[in-house]
Amino acid sequence: MKYLHVPVLALSAIAFFGAAPGALAQSGTGARGEAGLTFTVGSPQGEFGDQLSSTGFGGSLYGAVGLNESPVLFGLDLGFLIYGRERRREPFSTTIPDVRVDVITTNNIFLGHLFLRLQPAEGAFRPYADALFGLKYLFTDTRIRSDGFNSNDDNTVARSTNFDDTALSYGFGAGVQFEVWDGTGRETESGPDAVYVDLGARYLFGSHAEYLQEGSVRRENGNVTFDVNRSETDILNFRIGVGMRF
Repeated sequence: MKYLHVPVLALSAIAFFGAAPGALAQSGTGARGEAGLTFTVGSPQGEFGDQLSSTGFGGSLYGAVGLNESPVLFGLDLGFLIYGRERRREPFSTTIPDVRVDVITTNNIFLGHLFLRLQPAEGAFRPYADALFGLKYLFTDTRIRSDGFNSNDDNTVARSTNFDDTALSYGFGAGVQFEVWDGTGRETESGPDAVYVDLGARYLFGSHAEYLQEGSVRRENGNVTFDVNRSETDILNFRIGVGMRF
């Protein structure tokens, strides 16, 4: 799975979980939906923490469906963490040394998990517990960026994945949602029934994978070599965001 597939997966998840409650309702089964966005801080643990000294920052989105009044939800969570970034100025080429560009290398983790959640269907205070299973996709990406080019919105001239690997991932989480808006009395049917502040944490165990970190890419005499790390990929995630009930 390459990082270019991530937007497709995210849009597919939003479409599926946005349509699922309506489809169940049309079939005669009462259903409810949940969706949300979170800001995430990821702290490597165990062997992973011994190899990495940096904390990851990123975000995630999720969608889930369940039956009305049931405390059980089934969903999909897609997340992204950046745990390293290097930026340097270089000549555009050996024949055009007077044009300089930014060369940016980032170390990233894409997280995709199916999850089962136990949570009260309604209420102003809703604690929850999650069980998760999925994958972690670790990749290091380098791009050339310059204000003098207009190849796309972020002025990226070229981009390449230097190194990548995938690890199985599973774990558990817990959190609580506090209601900040009640929409059940609105006149129209569009929009969420309630909006919540979402606070939570997850411990995600990960199988062994190979990956790079800041300083792992070495450039000597026009050649590139990688100092590859290998370990289990456990991560402790702290999350704060917004959840919506439909």
